[in-house]
Amino acid sequence: MLVREVMSSPAITVRRTDPVRRAIRRLYGHNITAAPVVDESDRLVGVVSELDLLRGEFEPDPRATVRPVPRSYEAPPRQVMEVMTSDVVTVTETTDVTIAIDLMVGKRIKSLPVLRGQEIVGMVSRCDLMAMLARPDMDLRKAVVATLREHYPFGPSWDVSVHDGVAELSGPPHEHADHIADVLARTVPGIVRVRHLRRSP
Repeated sequence: MLVREVMSSPAITVRRTDPVRRAIRRLYGHNITAAPVVDESDRLVGVVSELDLLRGEFEPDPRATVRPVPRSYEAPPRQVMEVMTSDVVTVTETTDVTIAIDLMVGKRIKSLPVLRGQEIVGMVSRCDLMAMLARPDMDLRKAVVATLREHYPFGPSWDVSVHDGVAELSGPPHEHADHIADVLARTVPGIVRVRHLRRSP
């Protein structure tokens, strides 16, 4: 599965000169946990997350039973550029999803900007990936059947079943046709692997 098949597009961006509170409203309004940060030319210069934006936005409450550790007063950040992460990890539309997952795990990040050259074309997040895995098997089966009919209308006939995201294609053995069906089935977001079950000719 490729990133373009699971990413959210278009990407919701914020500008590096945006006030922090404006960026907070933008992320909250779009129900996202992070956003690419762009400069005046719409070039990617960073990523800002919910945690970045929360920094310094609350004062300790004197009513709290557990008091925070005393610290010297610092004025809260005023612009996104003061809290964003500048070292950005990105992927492209044709990056394999497994690579994106490895990057998220290794870098401990929740989302990745998706680039086409220098253009930001989307974001892929853990939530996007979870949404694909959460698709009902019945919906996935219908999508696999439709994909095979649309892109391989003169191919062999397969019985299709899906269990926990694994597509099972049952039909007479045909190495070339099986390979094509395998590739097509894998393009369906939510299909994690394909198995071929043989039936008698």
